[in-house]
Amino acid sequence: MELSDLLTDAANRADQDPYAIPLDKINIANPFLFQRDIHHQWFKRLRDEAPVHYCPESFFGPYWSITRYEEIVKVDTSHELFSSEPAITIGDTQDNFPLPMFIAMDRPKHDEQRRAVSPVTGADNLRHFEPIIRERTIDVLEQLPVGETFDWVEKVSVELTTRMLATLFDFPFEERGKLTRWSDVATAIPGLGVIDSDEAREEELMECLAYFTDLWNARVKLPMKNDLISMLAHNEATRNMPPMEYLGNLVLLIVGGNDTTRSTMTASALALHQNPDQFSKLVANPDLIDSMVAETIRWQTPLAHMRRICTQDTELGGQLIKAGDKVIMWYVSGNRDERFMDNPDAFIIDRPDIRKHLSFGFGIHRCMGNRLAELQLRILWEEIMARFERVEVMGEPERTVSSFVHGFTAMSVKLHPRTH
Repeated sequence: MELSDLLTDAANRADQDPYAIPLDKINIANPFLFQRDIHHQWFKRLRDEAPVHYCPESFFGPYWSITRYEEIVKVDTSHELFSSEPAITIGDTQDNFPLPMFIAMDRPKHDEQRRAVSPVTGADNLRHFEPIIRERTIDVLEQLPVGETFDWVEKVSVELTTRMLATLFDFPFEERGKLTRWSDVATAIPGLGVIDSDEAREEELMECLAYFTDLWNARVKLPMKNDLISMLAHNEATRNMPPMEYLGNLVLLIVGGNDTTRSTMTASALALHQNPDQFSKLVANPDLIDSMVAETIRWQTPLAHMRRICTQDTELGGQLIKAGDKVIMWYVSGNRDERFMDNPDAFIIDRPDIRKHLSFGFGIHRCMGNRLAELQLRILWEEIMARFERVEVMGEPERTVSSFVHGFTAMSVKLHPRTH
C-alpha cells in the first residue's frame, strides 16, 4: 500500500467509535486520533478494559500499550527488563538511517553520555539563564500585535523556544530558525507537509550534521565553555563519538529542547482560555504560576509516549510480554488515569501532588531539562500577566499529526491589554 493510501486509511479509521471496535483491532498509535484531539476516549477504554493491551497488526508492527499510571512507572523504572535500545518511538526501526542517542541507550553508556551534557541545565546554569530568558520573553511579548489576531505558535512558542535552543548550543543567533526546521523534520511523518519522504528527512538531517560538525571543530580547539557542543566535544565519554551518534544526540537535544516546551507554551494559553475559572484563580493568586505550569505539562503531555523492548519474558498486568516485544508507555494516558488522580480530565491549577505527573518520565531517562522548561513557562506567564488582561484563543487550534509529539502547528489568539 502506498504511503498516501496508508495515511488516508488511518484518517478514516480515526472516525470510528472506539467502543464499537473489538479490543484486538484497536491501534491507539493512529496519529490522526491525536491530530483530532479524540485520543482520550480511546485511551479510557484501554485503561478500563485492557490496560496492558496487545495490538497484533499496525503500520508500526505489533506492540503492547501500557496505559495506566502504575504500570507505566513500573516499565519506566525496570531498566533491566525493558531496554531503551535501539529507539524510543514506536515507529523508529533504526534500520535505514540509524541515529544512536543517549536516551535510546542502556547503562552504562547512557549514563556516561547524559552526564556529559547534564550540567547545561543544572542549578548554576538556571540562575545564569533566568535573566536571559526574562529579557527575551519581554522582547517577544512587547513586539506582539495587541488587539489583533495572530498565530501564538509562530510568534510566541516557536520564537521563545528557538531562542533558548540557540543559547544552549551557542548557535549563531541569526540562523536559529534552522534549529526549528531540523526539529520539525526529525519528527515529521512523510507526506503531511513538512517532508515528502524519509529520504528528504535524511538529506536535511545530514545538512544538520554538517553544520554542527563545523561548530564542533571550532569548539574543540578552544577551552570548554558552558554550551552543549563544547561539552560534547570535550567530555571523555562523547568526544570520540562517530558522526551518526553525534547527529543522534543533536536530534535528541534539539527535539527535547524545542517540541516539548513549545507545545506546553501553547497548551497553557489554550487551557487558561478554556477554563476561565482557573484563570481567575491565577489572577487572584499569581503564586500559583508554578503549579499551573506543572498542571499544564500533565494536562498536555507534550510527548505522548516512549518505547521500550522487553528483554525477557515477563508478566505485567496479567499479560505475558515476551522477550523482544515492543512496549509503549503512553504517558498521555497515564496522566489521565482515574485510578491515580481525581477528575484527571479537568485542568486544575492547584491540584495536589501535581509534580507526580508522568510527562518527564521516571528512572534514568527522566527529562534532564525539566527545570529549564518549567523556568521558561513560569517567566512567560509572569510577563504575560504583567502586560495583558487575557489571551483569547480564536477558534480551534491546529494540532500535530503525530502519536509522539503531542503538540500544535497553529493557534490564533488575540491579546487584551491590561487596563490598570
